[in-house]
Amino acid sequence: MKKFIAGAILVATLAVSGTAFAAELVIKGSTTVLPIAQSAAEKYMTAHPEVAITVSGGGSGNGIKAIIDGTTDIADSSRFIKNEEVKAAVEKGTYPVPFGIAMDALIPVVHPSNPVQDLSIEQLKKIYMGEIKNWKDVGGSNKPIAIVSRDTSSGTYETWESKILQGERVDKRALIVASNGAMVQTVAKNENAVGYIGLGYLNDSVKSLKVEGISGNKENALNGTFPVSRYLYMFTKGWPSGDILNFINFVLSDEGQKLVGEAGFVPIR
Repeated sequence: MKKFIAGAILVATLAVSGTAFAAELVIKGSTTVLPIAQSAAEKYMTAHPEVAITVSGGGSGNGIKAIIDGTTDIADSSRFIKNEEVKAAVEKGTYPVPFGIAMDALIPVVHPSNPVQDLSIEQLKKIYMGEIKNWKDVGGSNKPIAIVSRDTSSGTYETWESKILQGERVDKRALIVASNGAMVQTVAKNENAVGYIGLGYLNDSVKSLKVEGISGNKENALNGTFPVSRYLYMFTKGWPSGDILNFINFVLSDEGQKLVGEAGFVPIR
């Protein structure tokens, strides 16, 4: 069973004596978590000018790999760590510690002109496998479906693969994009496209679809009724201390969780 340390268990600040020294924190990983990490980093650096924080995307898999390799202090991830990643970390003498920081809904999106409103998991699966090729077969116009998906290093892709594709492969004709932002831009420019994004990236340039008749919103993500809900994580290399611990504490604090909500995601406390 996936275990995580969530906001309800706000990390107790360990006793760290002495004066705070100038420090640099590196955060890498999920493009879904990226807006949360960026906003939190800006606020934290304002309150702690002696600390410099660099934040970058690259995907959940790359973030976790960076934690294993020791090239980042915090890995952002939109999925839980895999058993083989834990094994690789342990072999290098470390154990990644997970902190659940937010909830998210992974929402199917189409061009605003698309008349389709709702798709079942089975319909989405067949669309992404290439078995349903025309929008008319799911209640839409007589137009070809243009599949847009994410690269395999993406935690967003892995969640989609697990909950929608259920282990099947995406059709080889799918257009692969590298981030949530690129997904939004691509779908917004193609009236035949279908894609999927994290809740915080939803805007008026694309139209969200219900899944099994359930809307992908904050309430349904938090109560678990939306079929493609998930936790968002930050991982540290072992139990954190110093500024890494303080930053995690900040993200899980009332102020940090307010930033989660402002970024369009779901606070967990």
